[in-house]
Amino acid sequence: SRPLGIEELQKNLQKERKLNIAIARISKPYGNPTILAKFIAGQLKNRVSFRKAMKKAIELTEQADTKGIQIQIAGRIDGKEIARVEWIREGRVPLQTIRAKIDYCFYTVRTIYG
Repeated sequence: SRPLGIEELQKNLQKERKLNIAIARISKPYGNPTILAKFIAGQLKNRVSFRKAMKKAIELTEQADTKGIQIQIAGRIDGKEIARVEWIREGRVPLQTIRAKIDYCFYTVRTIYG
């Protein structure tokens, strides 16, 4: 039931030394903040408008059944000379509640703008 790419990767890694590797498919990848951050970074590298990238990311997380999301982008947004911070929040993000389970990811991306 596994795709050929995963089995091939496992065989290649086990050729040189004996390794036990468990590769698991993530059922809802855009519910994971690291994967989402890499997606947004890729969009920004491809010169997609930051607002469009954030909206698309929110759309993808809503499909992954998350309760809320907050995205913040900082720096020379869209190549402007003055750096600024832009953020967008959708749904419930209780930052002041200690017992709330919040996944967090910080991801730096080097764009052509610096």
